[in-house]
Amino acid sequence: MRRLSYIAPVLATLVIATSVFRGAYGYFRSEELARAGGRLSLYQSSVRAEFERFSHLSYVLARDPFVIAAAAGGGTGDLNPRLEDFTERAGLDAIYLMGTDGSTIAASNHAEPSSFVGQNYAFCPYFATAMEGEQGRFYAIGATTGLPGYFIADPVHGAGDAVAGVIAIKIDLSGLEQSWRGSGEQVFLANDDGVVLLSSDPDWQYRVLSPLSADQRDRIVAARQFPGQALDPLDWQDLTEQRVRIAGEERLHLTATDLPHGWALHYFAPDDRAVARAWLVTALLALAAGLALIFYQIQRARRVGAALARSEREEAELREANKRLAREIEDRRRAERRLKRTQDELERASRLAALGQLAASVTHELGQPIAAMRNHLTAAEIGGRDAGGLTGRIGALVDRMEGITRQLKFFARSESEAFDAVDLRDAMRASVALVEPNLAEINADLRVELPEAPVQVRGNRLRIEQVMTNLLRNAVDSVDDSAEPQIRAQVGQTGGESWFEVRDNGHGLGQATLAELQEPFVTTRESGRGMGLGLAISASIVKDHGAVMTARNRNDGGAVFRVTFPEDNPEEGPA
Repeated sequence: MRRLSYIAPVLATLVIATSVFRGAYGYFRSEELARAGGRLSLYQSSVRAEFERFSHLSYVLARDPFVIAAAAGGGTGDLNPRLEDFTERAGLDAIYLMGTDGSTIAASNHAEPSSFVGQNYAFCPYFATAMEGEQGRFYAIGATTGLPGYFIADPVHGAGDAVAGVIAIKIDLSGLEQSWRGSGEQVFLANDDGVVLLSSDPDWQYRVLSPLSADQRDRIVAARQFPGQALDPLDWQDLTEQRVRIAGEERLHLTATDLPHGWALHYFAPDDRAVARAWLVTALLALAAGLALIFYQIQRARRVGAALARSEREEAELREANKRLAREIEDRRRAERRLKRTQDELERASRLAALGQLAASVTHELGQPIAAMRNHLTAAEIGGRDAGGLTGRIGALVDRMEGITRQLKFFARSESEAFDAVDLRDAMRASVALVEPNLAEINADLRVELPEAPVQVRGNRLRIEQVMTNLLRNAVDSVDDSAEPQIRAQVGQTGGESWFEVRDNGHGLGQATLAELQEPFVTTRESGRGMGLGLAISASIVKDHGAVMTARNRNDGGAVFRVTFPEDNPEEGPA
């Protein structure tokens, strides 16, 4: 009976621990799936943006007078260099014009050994679609160059609105694929036939998710879509509950199908972190159960000691048991502190996942209008409608808009930009110019103090300007309710350290710390005046530059933000 009294609690503990592990794993697995969903959304946005970036260019080129004249039988002497210039400026792989029989009349690579000129592409599906008066799109390995690409073609209309030829562009997607491989994650893009087109793992490319039918293979061969590729099945197995086994390893699996042509984006994530956290929770529960058992035994020992008239031996044992209890309690407190830190990390990870989804949405929504503006500017330059250099100035603004949207992507990608020498004085002037409308709106007094000598650091000028602009705009919002709003911006160099500072006489930081304000979606403004991302973005930029940001309240009201660059500022971009 005494042995059974020990076995029953052990079995109960094992059953409870198993149930706790399963429940904790289910919870943490849902967290991993949510994080993976955010990453998949970012990859999906990047794929859509890459496909749509040049979607209007073939339409614009189809209406170019030089292209129409060449398609109607004119010479191609001026068109070949023109297409070559367009290709280089737009960052395309190739632009080429085909006649109604599919033979290439002119091409941007006319001077290269692998020129398209003279080649016939009537077998390509995008050519047949364009000849029917619609825009054709197709992904294939180039029949001439042997390099894969995404083809977009539009009909060129001649006299009487008849189709006189087809203009096509070829987009190189290798840069997108290289960024996937550099991210260290597992993702691939498959077409509607289940053929893997782009992959973070080179061994997965041009594999099929399931064996192809005879009709599918005949259609692929007829279109010469994947010449020289065996299209063998991919080593993967679909398991239950969003899990697959791929390349011998089990992974969480998410799929996005909202892509052109019925394509699908597959994302794979490990669940090691969920398993480790589940074991941690189970271990904490086991520790709590052990402490409870120890406490029960101690109480029992106390009762036995009282019954035996508190003998000296039992008192010594009781004192030793108390010491053990103290050690166990301290262990439990340390475990609770570790659990609290883990919970804080989970909350921050959730906010960063939401920020990644917001960044993906903003870059996706702004990417297509900016690309359309770029294409219209190109069309204006092609048509010679540049009024007094207006297109050049607007083009510079579009470049800046593209640069700003690229900055949002650093929440979801690992690559970096090279650093150059940046004069903090010039960056401060540019940032002040950006916030001048905000200053005029509240009639704020801005004083800018710049030294006569250059104050240079190594960094990315646009990102440094973004930090300055964020701090200036925060200052404008802070002094909005002040009777005499005053802002002071200063750049200087002290003891080998370069710095810039923004002061204001607004409401200050209040009880918040700089660490709290740097968290995403944390703000001291009232509802509707901001999302709390400015300081979070600025903190990441400052960290990438090896700099330090400090903030404090002024004694006479307001706040002071300072960013200091060390003397050994990084010579290259962040890793």
